[in-house]
Amino acid sequence: MNRVPLAERMRPTKLSEVVGQDEIIGKGKILTEIARKGEPVNLIFWGPPGTGKTTLARILAQEFKADFVEISAVTAGKKDVEEVVERAKLNWNLKTRTVLFVDEIHRFNKAQQDAFLPHVESGLITLIGATTENPSFEVISPLLSRSRVVIIAPLSKEAIKKVLKRACVAEGVTNSVTKGALDLIAELSGGDARSALGDLELSLSLSNKVDEKIVEEAAGRKMPGYDKKGDNHYDTISAFIKSMRGSDVDAALYYLARMVEAGEDPKFIARRMVIFASEDIGLAGNGALSLATACFQAVERVGMPESGLILAHTCIALSKSKKNRDSADAWYKALDVARKTRGEPVPTWLRNAPTKLMKDLGYGKGQKWESGFHLDKNYLPNSIKDEKIFKSTI
Repeated sequence: MNRVPLAERMRPTKLSEVVGQDEIIGKGKILTEIARKGEPVNLIFWGPPGTGKTTLARILAQEFKADFVEISAVTAGKKDVEEVVERAKLNWNLKTRTVLFVDEIHRFNKAQQDAFLPHVESGLITLIGATTENPSFEVISPLLSRSRVVIIAPLSKEAIKKVLKRACVAEGVTNSVTKGALDLIAELSGGDARSALGDLELSLSLSNKVDEKIVEEAAGRKMPGYDKKGDNHYDTISAFIKSMRGSDVDAALYYLARMVEAGEDPKFIARRMVIFASEDIGLAGNGALSLATACFQAVERVGMPESGLILAHTCIALSKSKKNRDSADAWYKALDVARKTRGEPVPTWLRNAPTKLMKDLGYGKGQKWESGFHLDKNYLPNSIKDEKIFKSTI
């Protein structure tokens, strides 16, 4: 029995074998040109899981004739980074390039990303990062400015089927898998080749003849995942927010723990708590926004797993806080009124008066630059002068 997973056995070893990335591979396309020139380039691969980010990094390192070092930002720490740098220094003395591949680079906090910067700048390390998150928000600007961002597209159903057929030929099981089974596996994959190959492998382990029924059984046996783009992701964050809104500390902590254990980006959770602090607590606890903002900044700087403590602390505080939606309701009301009356002129006396002509026309008339100054006039445009946007309940 071959214990190496099918997805690993089918991993391409050269660009010509890569399926479904026609925008970046082919004559005149970016990765093909980089490989052809043989000069290492710092790259950030941005795309969903199972689309070949790791594979492409390995192929390029091979084209560069470089030492390929692979780490995951989920498990790597400061010591791992230091070891990579030392290895790169030895390679440098041997006139060998070092390509460092950082999987899930968005999981490194700012300080950890900063640690790579001088070695990337000096050329000691060629960095290839992989992320499922928008690098504009998750990768520090200095690294981003020294790298090319390459978008890795989700694979089409036809591309997935091509990968599956290639695997069937390689495994000698072409006659054991029906066309309908391949179609269903491709449909269930969501553009993830690794997932598709896993489904095929599990299906083959269940039966010598794989049809749609076997595929459905195999898919049903898979452990439920936590797809950060799927329903489980949105359902869990929804349950987390609603539990805090309902002041149920136990439930909020439970859903928080589920997200953290599943590998959710802690900054995503912290962002949602910043929004919650204004939307749901609002004027009932003006300090909540400061706490939530401090939580986001701390999570960004500390990293996991310690950030779990910071998230839990903030979660409990927000759950136990009094709730008030006056400011949120007022904001949505203001947006609604503004959209309907965006062409209404600002009252003349409220307008800026930088010239004599404007002053003569009454612009800014009666205004004084004094603390608490108020004129007994309507500050809203005339057509909505009686509109009440903010309604206080406290």
